[in-house]
Amino acid sequence: MPDKITDFLLLLVISILLSACATKKDLYYFQGANTSKSLKILSTSKVIQYETTTIQPNDILSVRIDASVMESAEPYNLSYGVNNSNNIEMKKLTGYLVTIDGTIKLPILGIIKVANKTINELELSLVKLLEEGNHLLQPFVNIRLLNGKVTILGEVRNPGTYTFLEPILTIPQALGYAGDLTIDGKRTDILLIREVKGNRIMKSIDLTATDWMNDATYYVKPNDVLVVRPNFRKVQSTGIIRNITNLISTVSIIITAIFLIRR
Repeated sequence: MPDKITDFLLLLVISILLSACATKKDLYYFQGANTSKSLKILSTSKVIQYETTTIQPNDILSVRIDASVMESAEPYNLSYGVNNSNNIEMKKLTGYLVTIDGTIKLPILGIIKVANKTINELELSLVKLLEEGNHLLQPFVNIRLLNGKVTILGEVRNPGTYTFLEPILTIPQALGYAGDLTIDGKRTDILLIREVKGNRIMKSIDLTATDWMNDATYYVKPNDVLVVRPNFRKVQSTGIIRNITNLISTVSIIITAIFLIRR
């Protein structure tokens, strides 16, 4: 009888150890990608077109207006020196905040309706306004969103909220901002939370696969939230038995006690 109990406990320990071991399928990103050892052929999956984000209230915009005669465009801009600053926080303070009614106020041009337009659409509409109003010769407008943010939580090296200026940002790039996943991050279940026209959507993303890269959610939108869930090992370690070492020690004590009782 003692031998059967001992064998059972040893089998239990081995099973737990095996279940705690991670395989490459749990850790490798983008498995099944169509690559070539010669590096002459890359994946041929179709690239999904980026869905352009529209301007919303509380966005902060950088608007730079230029023309064929540079000096003639200066009155249409805020301080040029400030706009050229590399300090993003300074740019935010001097940028144009989109009001709750979806407008901004530009020098000379006055109040401009911007809500629900894309950046490109707003640039084109301002160029048209400057040309048709005979304001400037050959005007050029450059607009950037200054407070695009993505929040990354959970099992990453540096969780937090990150500001990005890129017009197009992918989820892998955003996770790179946070220092990548920790070894305890569950790569098969990244939660994306996104607001779309007043509705909240949630989607699970499997980083070990590649099919999700052909979906519109491959690209980050301003105010997205990414949550990296903990894997089984991490969840298990937060219980009463903190880690495998403690578990083995506990089982060893139990086996020793059984031997002593049976003698």
